[in-house]
Amino acid sequence: MSTDYKLLGLKAGLEIHQQLDTSKLFCNCPSVLRDDAPDAIVKRRLTAVAGETGEVDIAALHETSRKAAFNYEIYHNTTCLVELDDEPPHPVNPEALRIAMEVALLLNAKPVQEIQVMRKTVVDGSNTSGFQRTALVARNGHIQMRSGKVRIATVCLEEDSAKIISQDRQHGMVTYRLDRLGIPLIEIATEPDIHTPEQAKEVAEYLGMVLRSTGKVKRGLGTIRQDVNISIEKGARVEIKGVQDLRSIPKVIEKEAERQLSLLKQNQKPKSEVRKANPDNTTSFLRPMPGAARMYPETDVPPVPVTKEYLMRIKLPKLLTDKLSELAAEYGLSEALAKEIIARNVSLEEYKALFPNIAPAYVAQILIEVPKDIKARLKADTGKLVHEDFLKVFRHLNDGEITKEAVPEILVELAKGHKLDISKYKSVPDEELKKEIDRLKKEKPDLSSQAYMGLIMSKFRGKVSGKKVMEMLQG
Repeated sequence: MSTDYKLLGLKAGLEIHQQLDTSKLFCNCPSVLRDDAPDAIVKRRLTAVAGETGEVDIAALHETSRKAAFNYEIYHNTTCLVELDDEPPHPVNPEALRIAMEVALLLNAKPVQEIQVMRKTVVDGSNTSGFQRTALVARNGHIQMRSGKVRIATVCLEEDSAKIISQDRQHGMVTYRLDRLGIPLIEIATEPDIHTPEQAKEVAEYLGMVLRSTGKVKRGLGTIRQDVNISIEKGARVEIKGVQDLRSIPKVIEKEAERQLSLLKQNQKPKSEVRKANPDNTTSFLRPMPGAARMYPETDVPPVPVTKEYLMRIKLPKLLTDKLSELAAEYGLSEALAKEIIARNVSLEEYKALFPNIAPAYVAQILIEVPKDIKARLKADTGKLVHEDFLKVFRHLNDGEITKEAVPEILVELAKGHKLDISKYKSVPDEELKKEIDRLKKEKPDLSSQAYMGLIMSKFRGKVSGKKVMEMLQG
């Protein structure tokens, strides 16, 4: 039985957090995640302090009550004193700020006149300073979806938190690693204009597409995180943290709506709180809902004026949806192949200029499909196959020294670590090919053209063109 979410009074809003592929936000350290042993460990304890309103935030008090101690793993060459909170932050990373502004303008948001960094109290140990630095970039935007208009409340630029490594609840000890702390995050927050679970997924997909359109976001598990704010009529606003998978968003909303409805039916008032998403799409209590008391100005980072001249220098990228249509139309690519080319940031224009005798669609297919095939055949990653390997092989193909059929075979050899030996794959001369066809027809006159084709292609593996063989068989 389907739920009437309009009758239920469902309201939902999204908060999308996307890591940027730049150096860190307040220092020059690279945004590199580490798995090796740390160079040192620093131990800290954190205490909640009053915010700009003069009050201590309720969520910060809740975390302080745990009385936890924190270990911080550090590296001498990818973390610095800024991450340890032993040195003031540097000015805002200008590249990260530019990307955030691009996203804001793509979402029709209005830039603020001056970007001021604020401190948001966070004492769960995920920030060594006891707060997260965040800056409002733009507000009052909107996107138009098939399901209706959704307003964009804010676009912010903030630093990512430290990565949790382990927890020893018995002894109140939590270990974090500082490689992730400080990686720039764009935060996009919508207004509660979402009224069905599927609409939430549609909006999240669109916002993710806009972010990827910049070409400067990190990809992979954990690089983008979705929080969902949900309420129903007579219920309460609940913020659900850490919905990792887009496909889970509708299910999480459905289950939260069911949970609040069940409480109301039992004459219990749902509480406004922060909950975490569980693997089964249910949620569990995390902490009280934070308020304005946790925010106060960052005095160590100078504000950045947003002038007309600055905005005029911002060049907006094409949306991936537009790129996809253009790529498919110009090169005759399937939608799936065009998506792969865009995802891997491949410039087919560059290949077209380098290799005029090769169709860009063929280049796209080789770049995407062959590495997958090699990985399956060798039962291993194709780490030994680098960009220069493709260029070498394409040069020989462009010059007519090898056939298309030889390209995958040569790339397999290169992936195995063998040296490139073009002599093994030199095209068979037309005279030799015709001689072999005549011999087969004479010795096996009753075979079909396809059977002849199979025998010839097997004998001259990678050395003859299938098109040419068929032309000679039918000639």
